[in-house]
Amino acid sequence: LGDVGGTLLTGLRLLGNDTVGKIGIFDKNIMKIKRWEHEIGQIHFDSHTAPDIVPINEDELFDCDIFVFTVAVSVPPVGGEIKDVRMVQLEKNSKIVSSYAKIAREKNFKGIFAVMSDPVDQLCQAAFEASNQDHTGKLDYLGLAPEQIRGYGLGVMHARAVYYSKKDHRFHTYLEEGRAFGPHGEGLVIANSIKNYDDFLSQKLTSLTVNANLEVRACGFKPYIAPAMSSGCFGILATLRGEWHYSSSFIGGTFMGCKNRLTKAGIELERNHIPSRLMMRLQETYNKLSTK
Repeated sequence: LGDVGGTLLTGLRLLGNDTVGKIGIFDKNIMKIKRWEHEIGQIHFDSHTAPDIVPINEDELFDCDIFVFTVAVSVPPVGGEIKDVRMVQLEKNSKIVSSYAKIAREKNFKGIFAVMSDPVDQLCQAAFEASNQDHTGKLDYLGLAPEQIRGYGLGVMHARAVYYSKKDHRFHTYLEEGRAFGPHGEGLVIANSIKNYDDFLSQKLTSLTVNANLEVRACGFKPYIAPAMSSGCFGILATLRGEWHYSSSFIGGTFMGCKNRLTKAGIELERNHIPSRLMMRLQETYNKLSTK
């Protein structure tokens, strides 16, 4: 229930009335639980129904259809900038997500294990591996199935590409024909169009999108509102509704983001004719994710 978790909770309370019946909230700091239960519980309008907000304890975390991991540690302070803020968080965040993945294993959890913390794709991989190890560390694949784990970080990259496409006419095709692929950060692939792909424009738009968080940091603030809403709130609700959205799925042994939807038969990935230069970029990203 930090910046991302609280913002996500707000969005789900406002927009999830037709999909979500109840939202359990948990934090190690009980005062945060009390604060958010009061604040979000008091968002009300007579003609608008909203999901119930229920404080829970750690033992109840997996009594649900979808568990959402929004923990983030070691977020670099504003002003202490580095090239990729997201990768700095990998080591410590992976330890925490792994601990919850092991609890999910113990609880025989059958719902969706959603990851929103950075770096999303790598943390999905960490959760999968941790959940499927026995007490000796040996992989036995008795934990979370790969299709249960989903990463929500690509939605905001798509939203940021849309933002810049509206500001610069050179990128106008992205609104109708563009696509986002890959991780929420280094290795992101933005295609200006899948019908008339232009590698130069796509690389430029990718660069703007990857560095959009630094623009917010340059203003003196941590960028968490757009990720919580575009990646988290809209992405999670779209998943539950079976709608097309951007998220990371297990593809050939590696978690990687693309447009997809959850159907009764499983995860359906969007299929398109991919130009050769774009396919080269996608393969490069996939290879990098596979080795981390």
